[in-house]
Amino acid sequence: MKKTVVINVVGLSSRLIGRHTPKLQRWMRQGQLATIQPVLPAVTCTAQSTYLTGQWPDKTGIVANGWYFRDDCEVKFWRQSNKLVQAPKIWDIARKIDSAFTCANLFWWYNMYSTVDYAVTPRPMYPADGRKLPDIYTQPADLRPQLQAELGQFPLFKFWGPATSVESSEWIAESAKWVENRHHPTLTLIYLPHLDYCLQKIGCDAEAIAQDLGEIDDVCGELIEFYENRGAQVIVLSEYGITPVSKPVHINRLLREAGLLQVRQELGLELLDAGASQAFAVADHQLAHVYVNNPDVLPSVKQLLEQAEGIDWVLDAAGKRDYHLDHDRAGELVAVAQPNAWFTYYYWLDDNCAPDFARTVDIHRKPGYDPVELFVDPQLKAPKLKIASKLLQKKLGFRYLMDVIPLDATLVKGSHGHVTQNSEDCPVFITRNTELLQQETIKAVDVFQLMLNHLQAGVAVAAE
Repeated sequence: MKKTVVINVVGLSSRLIGRHTPKLQRWMRQGQLATIQPVLPAVTCTAQSTYLTGQWPDKTGIVANGWYFRDDCEVKFWRQSNKLVQAPKIWDIARKIDSAFTCANLFWWYNMYSTVDYAVTPRPMYPADGRKLPDIYTQPADLRPQLQAELGQFPLFKFWGPATSVESSEWIAESAKWVENRHHPTLTLIYLPHLDYCLQKIGCDAEAIAQDLGEIDDVCGELIEFYENRGAQVIVLSEYGITPVSKPVHINRLLREAGLLQVRQELGLELLDAGASQAFAVADHQLAHVYVNNPDVLPSVKQLLEQAEGIDWVLDAAGKRDYHLDHDRAGELVAVAQPNAWFTYYYWLDDNCAPDFARTVDIHRKPGYDPVELFVDPQLKAPKLKIASKLLQKKLGFRYLMDVIPLDATLVKGSHGHVTQNSEDCPVFITRNTELLQQETIKAVDVFQLMLNHLQAGVAVAAE
């Protein structure tokens, strides 16, 4: 099989490739770009699982970045076990074709306990004293100490949260080179998240994020040159494009005000009681799975959501079949936001009753995705001093609460998940092997076969 590298530049769209990304633009002009019709929802876990299996969410079971685990009566986001993906992966198929095939997965999701040969993924440590320490999980296990000894500790707090920067993407790129130099995998999957965060935080104006575009362009340019000098084929793609938003939709507050959602009190604060609720929503960017525990209220819930401002469509059983979301993990209803709107997970009606984790970066306790974690609360009088004080508590081994995240959803400027109709905002697939990419538009499920075709029949090209 031909050596192939897939660089996933999250949030990249044709609209953003231009004068601020000269290396990517130059490389793209030597090849072919196709826009990808995104899967619904156009979110990380769903898109990646579709690309890696060639199957829709009704076959993979990955209906969002997180969902309601009905047996546990709990919402869980950002699980990591690859066994959650209920379809064969590209590396399983390729290994059957060529027993010498090997695969390295650098930070694509569901990267634990898979059958890839080399895996690196974020996995913080959580000591009993309440601290969260940056770390990674690797397969084989001995990659972990070797990588961090040579590259330094993985910059977890630059990967997500208010301090996000290009450093995390640079670390991932260096880890990919490290694996290549020592193990030479046939297929290497690389995840570069940098654009994703600035687009959600700042917005989609290329001029406003010119520095970020230049930073990710440098990382991509170095990777492309590195791999093409080794005779590898390079594919650059993205999972989704990000579009401007200005309207947060508090879908769980709508359900609570209608008497459908229940909370429980703990230390004077409110927690969503999913198992006791007649209906509640698991918000994930511009899509929300609405779980209706009481079938009798299903028609009234659907009507309530269809009439709500900021909601574009509500999919029932037939609609879910049409969009390949007919899976047990999906909600009884699926709400899709209007293009300029997105869903918060907020369920409290008074910010004084918000749970303590609401004002922290806590991707596992929150029963929904929270892009407001990208911001430091602008109402804090001395945010740097407060953060420094919290970090000192951490360093001394004390329990601490890094409660610096605001509860103002209007701060978010970009989102994704809705199926955009504008090709300039769609995800992209770029290759220099133009004979393998004849179409200008492809479906998300087509990415799997295109990657497999590169492995089987692609012609390796050398860097110019």
